[in-house]
Amino acid sequence: IAAFAYLTSPSVMKTGYQPVQPVPYSHKLHAGNMGMDCYYCHYTVYKAAFAAVPPTQVCMNCHAKVKTESPLLEKVRESYATGEPVQWVKIHRLADYVYFNHSAHINAGVSCVSCHGRIDQMIEVRQAKPLNMFFCLDCHRNPAPNLRPAEYVTKLDWTPPNGEDPALIGERIREEKHIHPPVNCSGCHR
Repeated sequence: IAAFAYLTSPSVMKTGYQPVQPVPYSHKLHAGNMGMDCYYCHYTVYKAAFAAVPPTQVCMNCHAKVKTESPLLEKVRESYATGEPVQWVKIHRLADYVYFNHSAHINAGVSCVSCHGRIDQMIEVRQAKPLNMFFCLDCHRNPAPNLRPAEYVTKLDWTPPNGEDPALIGERIREEKHIHPPVNCSGCHR
């Protein structure tokens, strides 16, 4: 009973979910080795509630000239020719009753890493964090460790200069942007 309870708990249930995608896209290659910014493909994160899954045209900006004959990119070329989108499998799902706004978090200084982990080190993307109510509440109670300067929000390998404590930087950002944890929330959801 204890093992079942643990394995089906909200903190464990979706963490590690890693579906097979129709095209073997490596975030490690693109975002890690090549240093592509998250914003290049997920270009709506600063202005919309959702981080767009890039249309095929974004892939073809490079792949019209790079690896044009690769069999791994056949579905991308087919999508581009037909106008039908690649059927990517969604990885990061929230409960239907949850409203999460990417732009509000990104513009506040919450990095992609805080919720998605080091995507730039993943050959195949998996859900690295539980993304459940407890996860969100923990961050909202103490946002400072997850905040960074705006220009480094999509720089997944960012480390503070001169060995400064990231929580202290986050605390300054929290104060500057007037981000305050909810009042009297410390025990209400546990």
